[in-house]
Amino acid sequence: MDKKILITGGTGYIGSHTAVELIHQGYEVIIVDDLSNSERRTIESIEKITGKKPEFHQFDLRDFSSLAALFNENKFDGIIHFAAKKAVGESVENPMLYYDVNLNSMLNLLKLMELHNVSNLVFSSSCTVYGQPSQLPVTEDTPFSLAESPYGHTKQIGEDILHHTTRTNRQLQALSLRYFNPVGAHPSALIGELPVGVPANLVSFITQTAAGLRAKLKVYGNDYDTPDGTAIRDYIHVVDLAKAHVRAIERMLNHEQKKSHEYFNIGTGKGSSVLEVIQAFEKINHIKVPYEVVDRRAGDIVKIYADTTRANHELNWNAQLNLDDMMKSAWTWQKTLIT
Repeated sequence: MDKKILITGGTGYIGSHTAVELIHQGYEVIIVDDLSNSERRTIESIEKITGKKPEFHQFDLRDFSSLAALFNENKFDGIIHFAAKKAVGESVENPMLYYDVNLNSMLNLLKLMELHNVSNLVFSSSCTVYGQPSQLPVTEDTPFSLAESPYGHTKQIGEDILHHTTRTNRQLQALSLRYFNPVGAHPSALIGELPVGVPANLVSFITQTAAGLRAKLKVYGNDYDTPDGTAIRDYIHVVDLAKAHVRAIERMLNHEQKKSHEYFNIGTGKGSSVLEVIQAFEKINHIKVPYEVVDRRAGDIVKIYADTTRANHELNWNAQLNLDDMMKSAWTWQKTLIT
């Protein structure tokens, strides 16, 4: 019998790509999503790519009774927990919403995992747990600094919850993947990032501007302490990121973990500035992107990129796709949305 994996937030950007990679590897996937930042048609897209339609349930993880019913009906071998609010700027404007959604969803999951003896949880964490690091690149041993946003703080608290819970609940294993900046789309162009309203992420804003849906791209600040004055991030292709989740689940199911709560940086190890990303998009796709520099955005970090040595060696995972791959697939995906 196939191993059964629950994906929370599974119709979202990273969740849908992870569902595809898991199905490709023979896992049975069940998805829960409230569709607050995604669309139901993603389930059909996953089926077109894989030939299998994942079971889907629509509800908010804060709805404990609905989640409990799902656990009563299934025996899960593992859970990948994506479901969360994720926009840095919005979290600064509405912190209570972020603490409510991001933390209560995790607490409900952990309560039911303990009740139903479900052992394996992969947590969608973030490089924002490091705050503004004093040294680069950041390793997993880089201490957490003060979070720059409520969003980042919820990821720090989430990891703290897992650290303490796994110490008292000996059957629970947790593995946190600290993502850097996922971009790009599946090569089929059937799934990709589908932001609701104004995009919060750079590449979606680039592709929408290139498609004529936005008048100009906004570059938030050009006076940072970086070579060209714009913020630097470690961009990773979403397919590479999805494959890291497959390796994480395999590590847990094969009892390869060395401690009850592990954590890994998932990035390329290379930082790119906002202007470098724009230039890469323009070069690979042969299209100009108009932009204007505006004030810095609250909660943004100046620069951050990963040391991925631990993920490369311990998780046996490496990023395979480069910035050009990311920009090309993102534009191919965007064009399917406007045809």
